[in-house]
Amino acid sequence: MAERLHEPHLIEPRKSPWRTSLKSASLLLLISTLSIAGSLPQSSLSTTSQVQTHLARAQAALRAHDTAAAVKEFKEVLALDPKNVDASVNLGVVAFFQGHFAQAAPYLGHALAIDPSLVKAEALLGICEAKLGNSRAQGLLERSFRDLHDRSLRTETGLMLASLDYRRGDLDGAVTVVQALVNLSPDNLNVLFMAQRIYTDLAYDTTNKLAVLAPGSARMQEVIAERLVNAGDLRGAIEHYRKALAIDPNLADVHFELGEAILQLAPSDSQSQAEAKQEFETAMRMEGDSAAIECQLAELALHQSKLAGALAHYRRAFAMDPASSDANLGAGKALLAMGKSARAIPYLQTAIRSDPLNGQAHYQLAIAYRNLHRTGLSQNQMRIFNEINQSMQGVRKLYREMARPEFPGLRNQERRP
Repeated sequence: MAERLHEPHLIEPRKSPWRTSLKSASLLLLISTLSIAGSLPQSSLSTTSQVQTHLARAQAALRAHDTAAAVKEFKEVLALDPKNVDASVNLGVVAFFQGHFAQAAPYLGHALAIDPSLVKAEALLGICEAKLGNSRAQGLLERSFRDLHDRSLRTETGLMLASLDYRRGDLDGAVTVVQALVNLSPDNLNVLFMAQRIYTDLAYDTTNKLAVLAPGSARMQEVIAERLVNAGDLRGAIEHYRKALAIDPNLADVHFELGEAILQLAPSDSQSQAEAKQEFETAMRMEGDSAAIECQLAELALHQSKLAGALAHYRRAFAMDPASSDANLGAGKALLAMGKSARAIPYLQTAIRSDPLNGQAHYQLAIAYRNLHRTGLSQNQMRIFNEINQSMQGVRKLYREMARPEFPGLRNQERRP
């Protein structure tokens, strides 16, 4: 006798399970190739034979995409063996994928009552109950999300759970779930949308608390400055960074952020360069040296055409953080400017490994290869640069449409270095 499988082989939905068509999910072949006798009363071999016959017919119907016939056969199985878990789960899953959640829930619940270890059935039941607005959905989703190993179904279960937490105003619970989802499915658009919604609301919530508790504080001025930086208003940001330091001259990180904003606003202006350098040096005295400070000092040296000094700062930054994309890109740029293309290549390659979408790194690497007459490699890197640049332009357009002139992660990206 074959060992009874305690969990049907559910299909792995690639879309949201309530949107997946039955035709595209061609195995609704949820029946296992198991002996039915173990789940039937031993009083009737005839009954056993009938159950096996109906399950075989259901399997054939599902292979032929004839779900109506399969449902009929599964119901015949339940009429003969009301505790047949496989028939109950299959009926529940068929109804689920058809979007009939009120029909699916009783079948899935019945199967789960017989065998509580059916974690996939529990997840699908939790989604059904959530779609039907029933309060028991929360517990079902929490338990199944914790125990599921199927990536696709765990993602859908987590999305539903995060949505329930969000609607209940439980941002802390939603954040915990969405962080796990981002790690599990980092490129899933629904996960990214849910994450940005929850993180944005959490940021606004904490900002509002800060505004209520300490509207005139240095930290509030720093928050305003950071928002202005992200909006592309560097002049306004500088004003609020200075207000923050007037309130608390020892505020951590602000001297560095102020120096960065000053240098970005007018990188070629000698007075701005002097002011930025003073802020970076103050940050270093107060908080110690860092790869970020060394990169900014190197950038300042590049603007002043001090290539050897820039390279020295970038190398110090690299020693502090070998994986720093900025340090590696900067060292590569400095070496290129010094005519040392071959020595620049390893730094630029490391920068790309750290940040594959760093357009500047691909562009500089293309120049290095061209200088060494490695035409094919140069053309490939330039092609990648152009693709990234085109994508970034599309992102900028989207943010302009949202009345945000710049995306924070792009403010240091240039179209052509």
